[in-house]
Amino acid sequence: MRQPLSAGNWKMHGSQSSVKTLLAGIRAGLAEVRVAEVAVCPPFPYLGMVQRELSGTSVAWGAQNLSTETMGAFTGEVAASMLLDFGCKYVIVGHSERRTLYGEDDVVVARKFAVARAAGLIPILCIGETLEERERGITRDVVARQVDAIISLEGAVALADAVIAYEPVWAIGTGVTATPEQAQEVHAYIRKRVAEHDVDVADNLRILYGGSMKPDNAAELLAKRDIDGGLIGGASLKAEDFLAICRAANA
Repeated sequence: MRQPLSAGNWKMHGSQSSVKTLLAGIRAGLAEVRVAEVAVCPPFPYLGMVQRELSGTSVAWGAQNLSTETMGAFTGEVAASMLLDFGCKYVIVGHSERRTLYGEDDVVVARKFAVARAAGLIPILCIGETLEERERGITRDVVARQVDAIISLEGAVALADAVIAYEPVWAIGTGVTATPEQAQEVHAYIRKRVAEHDVDVADNLRILYGGSMKPDNAAELLAKRDIDGGLIGGASLKAEDFLAICRAANA
């Protein structure tokens, strides 16, 4: 049985004051979250605060990115070992914003995935199509290519130590959400693609939905067979909204 995961991606939001308030709100509502695993991914500067505030709770935390390098003269980069110093369990790799705004291609994403795993971090691998790609009818081709890049480098068994987040790029921050049926169709295809290489890994792989999951659509999305949680953006910045999504897995 796959345990649902609700992971909050705070992106480049927050201040010391707002982060402390948010974490206090999350801690206060944890007792009502009975099924889902809960995690937060803050900006790098707040990892220390998150570690202090969440240590001893059931909430895990992770980072939004990491370097392909392990150490050295790479100004502005953050190594996997540094994330481990702050107690990180997860790290997001290949988010659409990293791919589109910072030019991270499938090769770079696969390298980051490999570096994360080698360090003992659990990668949350983001994959998904743009609006143009969906309109061209190549959604399956895009997500297959992105999954295959990992399998080619690391083998399908590597996905046993990872999470995949399907994020239709056209539904991120736009207010548009894929219908539960659209999301389920792609999630099922991703699982099928992995199953072509390893059925056991595919059966146990958690695939999150990362396209504007909100309190009012979470339950319907999570009811789908192949949707195992959410990678949550804007709604994760408000404790009440984030916890409502986490509780949706209780049903």
